[in-house]
Amino acid sequence: MRIDQGIVMLSISTQILGRTDTVHPVLLWDNHDIVLADTGFPGQTKQLYSAADSNGVDLDRLNRIIITHQDIDHIGNLQVLVEGSSSRIEVSAHVIEKPYVQGDRRLLRFTDDAIARIDMLPDHVPESFRKGLKAIMLHPPRAAVDLVIADGERLPWCGGIIVIDTPGHTSGHISLFHEPSRTLIAGDALMVRDNQLWGPDPETTLDRQAAQASIVKLSSFDIESVICYHGGLFRDNVMERLAELATEGV
Repeated sequence: MRIDQGIVMLSISTQILGRTDTVHPVLLWDNHDIVLADTGFPGQTKQLYSAADSNGVDLDRLNRIIITHQDIDHIGNLQVLVEGSSSRIEVSAHVIEKPYVQGDRRLLRFTDDAIARIDMLPDHVPESFRKGLKAIMLHPPRAAVDLVIADGERLPWCGGIIVIDTPGHTSGHISLFHEPSRTLIAGDALMVRDNQLWGPDPETTLDRQAAQASIVKLSSFDIESVICYHGGLFRDNVMERLAELATEGV
């Protein structure tokens, strides 16, 4: 979905245990750069290319990837995109997330207990799915982080992108504010559910107090549109809704 000139929200879906999960990476571009914010679940590279092509963007020209945080649905196609490119793709992430994105540390959610629970999945879950899931958890996609980005930094690409530290979901989670379109790329700092904007999912938020402080911080930006990785686009009186969320608890 085209948000404005030079920015589109992609929608790519996968089936997980009989449930459809749709995520929303974002593409930004100008005459010099094509930037992808987050990369989807593993195995969704063809969907990314197809979604980009349907919006008139040649993903073969991709030269920058920004990772909002380490979770597998955000880094899932990072390694394939970087290693499969005929030209250099610069990867950016927060310093806290860097060792997880690079594979120097195990992803926080891929604990020994989480890996052990794969063997306790219901009998109807195919063995091929179990093996594939365990392989991903033990050896997730990885790529070198070329550029560490920090709160308040203005990236000059695509008319200007401001980096916003929004910890809570993970410690190094970032959001991005695209200045020309006044669009917030929220990652998992916010979500859309039932056509309404909400704070992050409490069940997957590691620090709810920090997440609430991040919402308060976001409410200080002049935002016209919000793209949430889970739930998609929200444009209905954004600043009023953020002000409401800033007074509520996550």
